[in-house]
Amino acid sequence: MTSIKHTTLVTAAFIALSGSAMAAPLQYTVDSSHTFPRFSYSHFGYSTQQSSFKKTTGTVVFDAQAKTGSVDIRIDMTSVNTGFDVFNGHIQGADFLDTAQFPTATFQSTKVIFDGDKPQRIDGNLTIKGVTKPVSLSVTSFQSMPHPMMKKPAIGANAFTTIKRSDFGAGKYAPYVGDEVRIDIALEAIAQ
Repeated sequence: MTSIKHTTLVTAAFIALSGSAMAAPLQYTVDSSHTFPRFSYSHFGYSTQQSSFKKTTGTVVFDAQAKTGSVDIRIDMTSVNTGFDVFNGHIQGADFLDTAQFPTATFQSTKVIFDGDKPQRIDGNLTIKGVTKPVSLSVTSFQSMPHPMMKKPAIGANAFTTIKRSDFGAGKYAPYVGDEVRIDIALEAIAQ
């Protein structure tokens, strides 16, 4: 009886170790209906203006066990939403986003830093108007769990970074209109 117990325990341990060794990172597709990059800046010091983009796509790879991941995001810059149709068109002009030549902005991670089992910072390259600069996204919240409606693994996060728009060739009216721009992203993604 003791021999059977011992064999069962050894077999269970082997299966557990084999399972963890074979565990693979999951790839998640960005849920465009719940992913919104926003940006904010000072308007002559009067107020902080907040705008967003309505169309974002991409993929996230996440391996909680290995504490690794990657992020690849594409933002449709023509989907900018300032809350005012005339300004939506104005901000897409050559002095700002220049969406006629550069309709897409991208973020591609180079490193994901974990705190315990959750991402804390994501380093990567941000490309706006054909200019690529390194940035670090600070992750303020992260959730990984089965989606209650879709019954698939899902992840969600909120993160932010601050850039200078003049670094990306979009510095018109600076410093009166703030050069410093905070970018926040609320992201949800579903495993495929």
